[in-house]
Amino acid sequence: MDAPTTTSADNGTSGGGGGWFTPRKPPPATPGGEQDAAEGSRLAGMRPMGRSASVTAPENTPETATEEPSAPAPARAATPPPDAEAGSAAPPPSPAGGPAAPPPPQASPADPPPAEQRVPVQRSEPPEDAASPDAVLVRRTMAEVGPVADKVTSYFYALLFVRHPDLRSLFPAAMDTQRDRLLKALLTAAEHIDNTPVLVEYLQNLGRGHRKYGTRPEHYPAVGECLIGALSRYAEPIWDAETEAAWVRTYTTISQVMIDAAAADELRAPAWWYAEVVSHDLRTPDVAVVTVRPDQPYPFLAGQYASLETPWWPRIWRHYSFASAPRSDGLLSFHVKAVPAGWVSNALVHRARPGDIIRLGPPAGSMTVDHTTDSGLLCLGGGTGIAPIKALVEDVAEHGERRPVEVFYGARTDHDLYDIDTMLRLQQSHPWLSVRAIVDQKAHLQLPDAVREYGPWTEYDAYLSGPPGMIRSGVDALRDVGIPSERIRHDSVEELVAAGD
Repeated sequence: MDAPTTTSADNGTSGGGGGWFTPRKPPPATPGGEQDAAEGSRLAGMRPMGRSASVTAPENTPETATEEPSAPAPARAATPPPDAEAGSAAPPPSPAGGPAAPPPPQASPADPPPAEQRVPVQRSEPPEDAASPDAVLVRRTMAEVGPVADKVTSYFYALLFVRHPDLRSLFPAAMDTQRDRLLKALLTAAEHIDNTPVLVEYLQNLGRGHRKYGTRPEHYPAVGECLIGALSRYAEPIWDAETEAAWVRTYTTISQVMIDAAAADELRAPAWWYAEVVSHDLRTPDVAVVTVRPDQPYPFLAGQYASLETPWWPRIWRHYSFASAPRSDGLLSFHVKAVPAGWVSNALVHRARPGDIIRLGPPAGSMTVDHTTDSGLLCLGGGTGIAPIKALVEDVAEHGERRPVEVFYGARTDHDLYDIDTMLRLQQSHPWLSVRAIVDQKAHLQLPDAVREYGPWTEYDAYLSGPPGMIRSGVDALRDVGIPSERIRHDSVEELVAAGD
């Protein structure tokens, strides 16, 4: 359910978008057309009532459908495979929810979080026997379509682009990543459908983030109509009126939360920022530190991340963490590693030069420092994951705190420790900071295993940033040494995998 994107030159502050979407046309006749027409009629009432959040901007990946298939085949990319971005990618916080049936609309707040974001406390799932009737039906549907998930998502986009061809131009050329994200969103929906706080928080972030794609309230019914059409086709053995009603309620509430969050965010921030590249420092043949100057103030917190779009690959966005705490000159830095088939990463490392203009989505993520406590910080950064760790260290220093900060900088080889000099200079300036480089090929020890050699860490808050595998093993290691889950902060592993990071 990732939002579509647009190539409008609007700066995102006014909404723009006039003439982008033509009036909706009736669905074309297709095999089984009577059934499809009936679907459209049944779902016509699925209309969120939130305020119109006019928006603009680009991203992700898709493929073209020219006719509605009667027996859909998995869609193929029209261009090279989607980005497998590496770098300091860092999407939503660890307790990632997913689209699902949150509470009734009135129970889902739309106001954005305060500027001083705090790391959310992980919340436990309701017991299985307490699941709501809608949750039972939604999870049953997902279990049924799981074995044919690729066909479901391909068919969904085929329906969307045939029934609403005006939306096709808003998507990037290759749909692989887009399909993956839709499936992951549905799976997390089923998982968190009765966990109201986690789900609403996730949906609000999603609604705000989708502004940069050009998503508007009138797009949600079209997406819901085609989503339920695809689910009903592939969950036919268990699909009935009760199941359909559960999905209509679920999707209607999901979309309302997202619409309200986007509308509230529109009052306080643009949908995207233009930013000029002012410095491009190639640290290794495949790692660059890219520094940009936004066209207007860009508020963020150390430990957060932003999505970036380059002029070479319109409508394809990738996430990168900020490599410093907010600076007085307003400049932003990102560490980017070029990877095979990485559209955005290769463009930023090998093509970007001072004077080039990129676009920035809004800041996101809650891997931030809680300055209301004096707990120590245990930070694990692997590869370009050292970028947000460096930002957290600077944040502690700028707040004048002397709480202990222990940094483990992991790399496969000495060559990969491209920012070790910066970290060692910080250590020389701040006696409360300790930096340890862990090189796999020298120590024959994985980064998480090395952490077990030190400690104890029970009085520390832990932060992890790096490849998904490192985060997974790192979380296990930290739990093993006694750090409770609610004190472990990291980027969403699912998002990192979906983004190819």
